Amino acid sequence: MLNAVQLGSNLRAARERRGLSQQEVGDSLGLPRTAVTNIESGSREVSTLELTRLATLYRISPSSLLEANMGEDASVVLMRALAQASVSDEAAHAIEAVRGLFHEGATLRRMLGWELDEGLPSYAARISSPAEAIRQGETVAREERRRLGLGNAPIGNIANTLSGQGIWVAACTLPDEISGIFLSDKEDGLAIIVNGSHTHARARRRFSFVHEYGHALFDRDEAVRLTQQSNSSELVEKRANAFAAAFLLPASGVEDQLRQLDKGRPSRQAQIVYDVATNRQSEVEIRPRPGSQSISYQDVAILARHFGVSYEAAVWRLKSLNHLGPAETNSLIEQKDSGNALMRLLKLQPQDEAEIPEEEREQELRSQLTWLGVEAYRREEISQGRLRELAGKLNLPAQELIELAEAAREK
Repeated sequence: MLNAVQLGSNLRAARERRGLSQQEVGDSLGLPRTAVTNIESGSREVSTLELTRLATLYRISPSSLLEANMGEDASVVLMRALAQASVSDEAAHAIEAVRGLFHEGATLRRMLGWELDEGLPSYAARISSPAEAIRQGETVAREERRRLGLGNAPIGNIANTLSGQGIWVAACTLPDEISGIFLSDKEDGLAIIVNGSHTHARARRRFSFVHEYGHALFDRDEAVRLTQQSNSSELVEKRANAFAAAFLLPASGVEDQLRQLDKGRPSRQAQIVYDVATNRQSEVEIRPRPGSQSISYQDVAILARHFGVSYEAAVWRLKSLNHLGPAETNSLIEQKDSGNALMRLLKLQPQDEAEIPEEEREQELRSQLTWLGVEAYRREEISQGRLRELAGKLNLPAQELIELAEAAREK
């Protein structure tokens, strides 16, 4: 049983995750701000009705607020979250089926004596403002790129990068309002599901994968987090967006690309020239041709292709790095149809999912589970029947998978 101080701490953490001030909470509950302050400090008791109303406001269950670690079974929390988001039964069943595959993989890993990698760093921190959310996201993105040895280079297979950190990843059809789901389960580990059915799905899916990775780094004390239009104003979502933008389009990498395009230089440049004959220096002013430094929609398309993001994501990243002013940003956004058309014309962006090469699709979950199943069969940890069942879940030819597993066992 939690004491008042522990409960107050849980309430404060839940409020901050929603990006609400104490005044806003007080106004919603009809309480003075000082009452909310006293509740969070543990100096004022919370009635059952108040706890229920607070849980509703914070979009979590009252019981989770009463737990020492605010933990709860991810499957239960997921189904409740999907119901609150008015997700159809058909979509909910599809999501739960993917979550079942995560559980299948975790079970196979345990059979093989392998635990999920617990070396993923946690950057959990409180957020006090949108500016702080952006600062935290960009700072951790730089640190993660350094930790993973990515430098300023584009990231190829995002799913492969994340699965290498011990995270289960998958893409499936989700409701349009939901772009991704992050799961943190005590038994199955960390998992990410993203919406693969959005317009320009490949680029958007890559951004969603990294957005949810941000939640894995910052917010894994939550069993489930849905990234949806209705919670986009929350500070934790702003932080995850800032992380994704900086992780996919590192500032130095963007500047390198602009230099290669001969863009982004100041309108006037002073060059110091040393004259060896006179042992003196002279200053020469170089002025680029008028308009030559303006970033065009063609430049944005090339930048977007280089880093594997959408045209719009590239524009907003240039804006956040102060390479674009408000008027230039609006103009480029208005030209997004031309930018996307150019990307398609130059084969820089597939027109639809059918044009994406198979090796570029996020197939990490299927690959992981197939390998784990074959290895478990080779070690005689699972039967042929269990392997056949796994093949059915993965929509793979069962007999072919069994033959491959038998061949592995013979070696």
